[in-house]
Amino acid sequence: MDDTTRVEPSVVSRLKWSCRRGLLENDLFMERFFRRYEETLTARQVEGLQLLMDLADNDLLDLLLARKDPEGSLDIPVVRDVLVQLRQPT
Repeated sequence: MDDTTRVEPSVVSRLKWSCRRGLLENDLFMERFFRRYEETLTARQVEGLQLLMDLADNDLLDLLLARKDPEGSLDIPVVRDVLVQLRQPT
């Protein structure tokens, strides 16, 4: 997948909605990510986020706080790249 392939605003809107989580901490990471990347979001970033959104809230938080590293099917570059972006401080 091309790193520069931009996604349509409607896709971004649906993705933002699907990224809403039950834990406030996860929501804060997501809000910061979208503030930073929403205008330039690529298909590759969308893919990584969608894979992360399949996780339970506590498992996602462990990854966001770097308490754990991605394992199994999540141990792929697209997920690791998005995690780096999600973990970036303000």
